[in-house]
Parts: sequence; structure tokens; C-alpha cells
Amino acid sequence: MVTKLHYKVEAWFGDVIVATFPCFLVTEETQRALQKMGFSGATFADAEVTTSEEFQEDQPGLELPHFVWLKVNGKAGQDDFGIAVPFRLVISERVLDLLESLGIFVAIVEPYDDE
Repeated sequence: MVTKLHYKVEAWFGDVIVATFPCFLVTEETQRALQKMGFSGATFADAEVTTSEEFQEDQPGLELPHFVWLKVNGKAGQDDFGIAVPFRLVISERVLDLLESLGIFVAIVEPYDDE
């Protein structure tokens, strides 16, 4: 169980949600949008986010947005956020629509089948 999250970014391509096994981060803008819409299956916590040497060399001058830890605790297929085996994030259609509107450029999105 993860109790403190320190994420070192090696590259960032603009996605508002970032997966780092077994945790997820979202931008503060995404956090605010989720809170405004109301959602189930997750809470937020602080995370320490730093950049690696590779990031600084490969993406010089790129300023990261502030990220927060998205702590998923919902049931896949029932809540807006859930985890399915083998540790795959499952989100509702309305959360997907929100994330797409904010920017998920490299995320792989597939339909969820709970059978």
C-alpha cells in the first residue's frame, strides 16, 4: 500500500492524467473540474512531483502543471473511478468525456467489459 507518493517525471506530453503503477496523478485543473461535476470512487491527496535529468535535457523550459494524487478506491463499472484486474483504471463515460475535453493525448482508452 502506498502511503506517500513522489513521482519523478521523465517526459510529459500534456495529458491531464498520469499513471505510475500503482498510482495515478491528475492536474489541479482536472481535480477542480472533477470536484465541480461531482464524482465517486476516488479521493485526492498531495504528491511530490519532480523532474528527472532526462526531462530537463529532453524538454528544456517545459513547465509542468501542478499535479495531485488521484487515490482510486471505487468499484470498476459502478463508480466513476475503479480498478479492474490486472490493475487497470476504469472510468465512467462522463469522466472520460471530461478528461478528453481537458486533454488525454497518449492515453489508451478501451471499452470496459466486467465479465
